[in-house]
Amino acid sequence: MKKSNLWSLRLGFSGKQATQIEELGLEKFLKHSYDSKFDKNLPSFLDDDPKTLIELKAFKELVKNADSEAKKKILKKEVYSAIELRRWWIDKMRTDEFPLRENMVCFWHNHFVSTSQKVKVNYWIYQHNMILRENAFGNFKELTKQIIKSNAMVKYLDNVDNKKEKYNENLSRELLELFTIGIGNYSESDIKNGAKALAGLNYGDEGAVYRRFSEDNSDKTYFGKTGNWKADDLVDIIFEQKNIPYLITRKILKWFIYDNPPEDLVTYYGDYFRKKKFESEPLLTKIFTEEYAKENSGNKIKDPLVYIIQLIEELEIKDFDNAMIALFLRQQGMDLYNQVNVKGWDGGNSWLTSQIYLQRNNTADLLCSGRSISKKILNTMSNVDEKPKVEFEKIDVKIDFDATGNNKTIISELSGRLLFNVSEAAQKDMESILKYDFDPKEPHANFAVIRLFNYIAKLPEYQLI
Repeated sequence: MKKSNLWSLRLGFSGKQATQIEELGLEKFLKHSYDSKFDKNLPSFLDDDPKTLIELKAFKELVKNADSEAKKKILKKEVYSAIELRRWWIDKMRTDEFPLRENMVCFWHNHFVSTSQKVKVNYWIYQHNMILRENAFGNFKELTKQIIKSNAMVKYLDNVDNKKEKYNENLSRELLELFTIGIGNYSESDIKNGAKALAGLNYGDEGAVYRRFSEDNSDKTYFGKTGNWKADDLVDIIFEQKNIPYLITRKILKWFIYDNPPEDLVTYYGDYFRKKKFESEPLLTKIFTEEYAKENSGNKIKDPLVYIIQLIEELEIKDFDNAMIALFLRQQGMDLYNQVNVKGWDGGNSWLTSQIYLQRNNTADLLCSGRSISKKILNTMSNVDEKPKVEFEKIDVKIDFDATGNNKTIISELSGRLLFNVSEAAQKDMESILKYDFDPKEPHANFAVIRLFNYIAKLPEYQLI
């Protein structure tokens, strides 16, 4: 696989940025990615959703007093907003000129997990997502402070139930175990005292706020320091600890490059991260430029996002409904805003179980045959109506190839941008699909090359980057 194609897949979601990486060079490409602009306006589909605590209270009263038919309509509206949130985000992934920001948003989304299924307030999920976007390349410590004070996180990890003399340790525990320092680097006492410091942190209009009658203003000892600590203080103290950088550098390496990152690299990049005071941008630049110089393709299984977006882009499918992508992701175990638990998606081998592999192959067959699931199937995402019969609709598909070449040059062209490795057996199979007498100028040549692409998309090597 050409290095530019490999890194376009790693830094984005398809091969679309390969030419930019070649023309700009990786460092300039990264700089453009860091400087990329994004829309901060509230999406229109959230206009009527409750946003303030007063609006949320009124909404709950409305649902409580509504008859069954009215409740069904309200629920459908909620489901519509949840589906539109997915469409909205996937559109950014697919259309941004420099999609690394959205890839980082997805990384942080899987690090600071907060699911719509538990939170149930679409506006809070949107706020959480926007915090990740605004701080995608920013300071890890400051991002952590903002996230633990978001309404979504306070709801997801039950801190609304954390009150003086009636403590809930969920947020305190996950702040240490999953969000910052990792298992083995803190004590149960730190968790208990952290919960006391977070007691009373409850919903607010724009983010969580402390409630005076629920907070604990006693002195707490946290990692050996004593004081009347609050949320920001906890984060400051955590980030003074020796092992703070390594959990996150391991996860970044796993997200972008290695399913099993070498521990020496975790330590090497972690020490640099601490030196840069936990600024993400210089860390990412160092990781990407140094790893780019290595021959390290084939060390990571494509996640479902990369798989499906690359498939759609390679087949040049226009006007593909992003809700279909969301449905595919759900089937593959990568439901946006809805990880199975607070640990997030495992990645690695979990992206290539026999069932997931079969679903991928079936999806490749479907799209390469010029068909897509009808939009009527979207009702299955809502669980509101009875599951409809699956229907299909025709779509136009084509693939980019050199029409002046021959079978071997076209096989080489597709292999070069799609496969990190080509075995002798795969080469023979591809030459049997695209035979020596193949005429690239023949009217149906495109369909023959699509058959070749369909074969490639099912190879184990295609699943790796």
